[in-house]
Amino acid sequence: MFKVGIITSSDKGFAGERQDKSGQIIAEILEARAYKVERKVIVPDEEDAIFKEIIYMADDLKVDLILTTGGTGFSSRDVTPEATMKACDRMANGIAEAIRSYSLSITPRAMLSRAVSGIRNKTLIINLPGSPKAVKEALDYILDSVHHGLEILTDKAHDCARK
Repeated sequence: MFKVGIITSSDKGFAGERQDKSGQIIAEILEARAYKVERKVIVPDEEDAIFKEIIYMADDLKVDLILTTGGTGFSSRDVTPEATMKACDRMANGIAEAIRSYSLSITPRAMLSRAVSGIRNKTLIINLPGSPKAVKEALDYILDSVHHGLEILTDKAHDCARK
């Protein structure tokens, strides 16, 4: 069972002005697949707040996977990718690229995503879109491959050979 942290970046969600539907969908999907949600939080769209939460989840809670939702667009307050890159030791760009590519088959606006994905120690960090519909679509598309990647990252599997 992999341990997961979920971070929703939303000024309105943090202020209690908007319900966190995307974070809830992430939790429901992962729990249905036997992942253990260790922590689910809403933080303001502030790079330092997002960065500190990523560090806490990765270094103190030692979760295997951190999924963020929100803060990946063009708004000046959208700083989730910057916080994520700052926290990562290594990037895992293929995951964010796969999400964008798949999402482009659904909407041309997917090209506006600045989401990234990377690794901090033994924790995989993935930026997901902010909308509940897009979060579900992205997770449905990537989760099987991400699960295998987590097995390798956490030394539960030792090769990437195709089946």
